[in-house]
This record gives sequence, structure tokens and C-alpha cells, in this order.
Amino acid sequence: MPEAGAKKVVLGVSGSIAAYKAALLCREMQREGWDVWVAMTACATQYVGPLTFRGLTGHPVPHGRFEDMEPDRYEHLALAEGAAAVVVAPCTAATMSRLAHGAADDIVSCTALSAPDAALVVAPAMNTRMWRHPATQANAEILRSRGARIVGPETGELGCGESGSGRLAGIGAIVAAVREALGEAGKTDGI
Repeated sequence: MPEAGAKKVVLGVSGSIAAYKAALLCREMQREGWDVWVAMTACATQYVGPLTFRGLTGHPVPHGRFEDMEPDRYEHLALAEGAAAVVVAPCTAATMSRLAHGAADDIVSCTALSAPDAALVVAPAMNTRMWRHPATQANAEILRSRGARIVGPETGELGCGESGSGRLAGIGAIVAAVREALGEAGKTDGI
């Protein structure tokens, strides 16, 4: 369990094969002393289950689109309340578009939109062609212009078997970006 007064960091996980790495990222962010809460897109739950993140964090893990949730719950507002940072990793092209254009049709994008004072850190993960597409590049630029930190993507072998830019940034690089966004000195090295 996090220490009293720990900074709240919301980890949004979207539907990429790299979603399994979000569990490792969650654990590393906890080692920084942050109180990590997780939200998942419906597609992300096809790669890794909410129970994994509930076990890691001890917190409920809302997931999916709003039409699939209880109508009297405002989970996105509760998640966003007091968040120092919202980290979306992996961030698919679809989720990046939602973030850039203010679409709030799932728990991840709506939570990010409900936390305008929180730092936003986005770690894209997608096929090279999708990453290089002008629409995706424009969405990344929109987010940068609003102060979001875009971490990666890296170049290497992708989940689809191709090689190129689109691989999720390393866990250490993402944690360092969150640390920087929160204005903190490093606590861990060599991740």
C-alpha cells in the first residue's frame, strides 16, 4: 500500500499487445512511492485482465466504454480527483486521437479529460505505418502543444512481426518522464 500523502498517478491502459508491459510499469511506478490507480479500455482487457491490476494496486479497475458501466457511477471523476499525473501506456492510435480531440467515450479518455490539472504522459505503441500516418503525427503534436509528454515510441521489433518505429518506450523511460512531469528527482535507476 502507498504511504500517506503519496502522489496519485492514474495509469490508462489501451488495447495494444504491449498492454502486458503496463503491469511492469505499474509496479515500477509504485516503487517510486506513487499511489497508482488503473483504468483500461475494453480492448486492453483482451490482452491483460483488470484483476491483474487490482492485485497489484489494491484498487478497483474500471474498464470499457460508458454504456457498459453502471449508469449511477462517475468512476472517471473519482479516478481523476486528486491525480497528479495521468499516464497512458500503451497508447494506441485510437486512444491518442480521443485524447487529442477530447472524445470521452471510454473510461481512459474520460478520466484524462476530467483531470485538466494533472500532468499527461503518453507512451504510444502501434504499428509503424499507424505511427507515421499524418493523422497520428498531428494528434501527437496537438497533445505536445497542450503540454503532454510523449515518450517514444522506440524502434525495434513490433508485436505484429514487423520492425520499425512504434514499439512501446522502455519502462525506465516512461517512469523518468512521469518523474519529470511531477518535478521529482529519481528514486530508481537501471530499470
